[in-house]
Amino acid sequence: MHTPLPGLGLLCLCLSIFAALTIAKDSNSSIFSNTDKYPLPHQGNVAAHDPNILFYNNTYYLFKGGVRIPYFSAPSLSGPWENTGTILSGLSEIKKQNRRHPWAPDVIVWNDRFYCFYSISQSGERDSAIGLALSDEINTGNWTDHGAIIETGNGTFANVYPYNVSNAIDPAFFQDPSDGTPYLQYGSYWDGIFQLRLTENLTVENPDSPSVDHLVYLPGNSDSKPDEGSFVSYREPYYYTWFSYGQCCQFDQLGFPKKGEEYSIRIGRSESVHGPYVDQDDKDLLEGGGTIIYGSNHGLVYAPGGLGILYGTGNQSDILYYHYHNTSIGFAQNDARLGWNELDYVDGWPVVRGAKSFGISLQPMSIMNLLALLGMVIFVLV
Repeated sequence: MHTPLPGLGLLCLCLSIFAALTIAKDSNSSIFSNTDKYPLPHQGNVAAHDPNILFYNNTYYLFKGGVRIPYFSAPSLSGPWENTGTILSGLSEIKKQNRRHPWAPDVIVWNDRFYCFYSISQSGERDSAIGLALSDEINTGNWTDHGAIIETGNGTFANVYPYNVSNAIDPAFFQDPSDGTPYLQYGSYWDGIFQLRLTENLTVENPDSPSVDHLVYLPGNSDSKPDEGSFVSYREPYYYTWFSYGQCCQFDQLGFPKKGEEYSIRIGRSESVHGPYVDQDDKDLLEGGGTIIYGSNHGLVYAPGGLGILYGTGNQSDILYYHYHNTSIGFAQNDARLGWNELDYVDGWPVVRGAKSFGISLQPMSIMNLLALLGMVIFVLV
């Protein structure tokens, strides 16, 4: 048996690891986009699916879908995040399936009170509802669940338009800066995303005959119409409708879609809160339009979506935040991570600004690639 030179052995080991990682990268190129068209995110350093972030009293609060709606606090978007508690103390008041595990919360401050909109649903079902919980304090755990304000599939006014053609999930609140009117956006698949006018108490105005704007729709007869996760923001003179498009999750159970059919973040703009919203090619979002603002990139960021916007003040930039899958971590629902990027605006369109670094992350390797790496390491060591 020969004894290799230590320096030569180390060099060979490094080259072997590099070769194996290159093999892994090439083998996954049909799934994960290696494009550098979109920059890397700042890492939020917390697991979160459909994150919602509220900045209040110089503290960031992050809310996410989960058992009783967990939430966390941190001094910055990069953490460290401290577990603050849950919004609900038990099952949701909404008498539908999955009451223990609400989805996609949206928490806002309105007239010195805290309002949490949340979803009750089940994957692939339209028997859904949007609930509302209130609290006078953000840290006390003293939230009161007021149950459903919108129901689809079954329930009060479920046969009224737009409830009869929509799916009551993914709520997002917006207050029009021009006149202070509150609105709620919601919707997923089926006939897309809608906007409803709210009362001063943030319930739906005239729920049996609501004032409604249809914001996003994917026409055609396909059963798969993956427009969801909307958010409306404003930067003079434009209103922006943001939304997520594509397969969002459950990649560990459902498998991976064709490259490009996973979640991406898309947008349209309008000079009226009511629309119509068009993309950069002047295509109406009701005709399937939507400019991709952020998508999978660098072989590391996969399926970004479930987004929100934090407005900058003074010299601070607006911030786009979202969840994504880090390909070196995993693809289960609980593996989704918080990411965020500052925004620039060019000709009235938001442009994502990248992080300067992403730390050390590696492409996931198949069993065959791991065996290849192990074999090369053994060869070097002996």
